[in-house]
Amino acid sequence: MTKRQILPVLFVVASLLVACSSAPAELPSKSALGEVVQVEGGEYIDVSVAELQSMLKEKDFLFVNVHVPFEGNIASTDLSIPYDQIQANLSLLPENKDAKIVLYCRSDRMSRIAAKELIGLGYTNIWNLNGGFNAWSQAGLPLETGND
Repeated sequence: MTKRQILPVLFVVASLLVACSSAPAELPSKSALGEVVQVEGGEYIDVSVAELQSMLKEKDFLFVNVHVPFEGNIASTDLSIPYDQIQANLSLLPENKDAKIVLYCRSDRMSRIAAKELIGLGYTNIWNLNGGFNAWSQAGLPLETGND
């Protein structure tokens, strides 16, 4: 092979090497907010207090308190369903399993259990307040206790 023939071949090989060695393209994340939590059968998203505050400004979700016993609600709560009675109360939840549902409880232990339950039932757009309403209160934000 002459130099004239080798140059185009080297160019093609170099181009292929550069293309193959590049970092893989990042897949778009499911959410710009929160942290994805993998569970058996799917995933849910943990959001911080600040992220939830932002979400509440343009609320486009069903907001569910799953804590028992009742100790208060965050403003704009739509439902209270005990975490261990999710399946018995499916009629209160959207039939559309892609509907956005945000869960919370006092510390987030019960809401994590409820999130796993909903994922297991086929729901695909579940969110959880990380730290629960304890984190909400620690941020200086009010709870509605029913006595207000």
